[in-house]
Amino acid sequence: MTDSKKEKKKEKKSNPFAISIQGVDFFYGDNQVLFDVNLDIPEKKVMAFIGPSGCGKSTLLRTLNRMNDLIDDSRIAKGNILIQGTDIHDKSVDVIELRKKVGMVFQKSNPFPKSIYQNVAYGLHIQGIKNKRIVDQKVEESLTKAALWEEVKDRLNENAYGLSGGQQQRLCIARTLAVEPEIILMDEPCSALDPVATGRVEELILSLKEQYTIVVVTHNMQQAGRISDETAFFYLGKLIECDQTKTIFLNPSKKQTEDYISGKFG
Repeated sequence: MTDSKKEKKKEKKSNPFAISIQGVDFFYGDNQVLFDVNLDIPEKKVMAFIGPSGCGKSTLLRTLNRMNDLIDDSRIAKGNILIQGTDIHDKSVDVIELRKKVGMVFQKSNPFPKSIYQNVAYGLHIQGIKNKRIVDQKVEESLTKAALWEEVKDRLNENAYGLSGGQQQRLCIARTLAVEPEIILMDEPCSALDPVATGRVEELILSLKEQYTIVVVTHNMQQAGRISDETAFFYLGKLIECDQTKTIFLNPSKKQTEDYISGKFG
């Protein structure tokens, strides 16, 4: 192994953060929506992004697995994003592999018009896993982790659209878990759910952080307070403050954060 390769390996091992965002400027066409964002997200914790609509939190979330690549004329003009020490825009990075490693759960549950079983197995089949015993095992494991197995184990061949909204969202989480990501991004995962379903998803997030790094965008500040270890507050495309969640809510260092938390704007 060459010295430079040894150095790189050492650097990756010594990086305690799952995600490191370094001086990122982001544009849609000529419109700059993120300004010099610097943020480190620790492993196996829940990080919440909060801020008023249009502050750039969902845009930043989508940069973490390059979902913004799918939008014409969008670009990172400056800065780097490292996932476990690797620059995700390096030419050697396979975007499909990146999105397996960094899974995404969207605001509105989006099950496929297929059976519950096929929804969870979909990613495994795409990966070329054909062995039914292995697929069955992964489907059960993923649904169990998503706290859904007991509710659906006798109806796996029924259409996923027959599930309630909260069950559909947990099914989408199970589908994400099936391909064994290391990081899970959630873009307002509870905004379309009733309070009971929201509670189930929040419990699930808290249990999943033992195995995964989770980044959640939410408009619900009470939710951020309940589920996150750290909270980052954004305003007009800038990261204003990031700290332990308790500190952000009880003793923020920036007046802008305090004004937002106390409801003076937003």
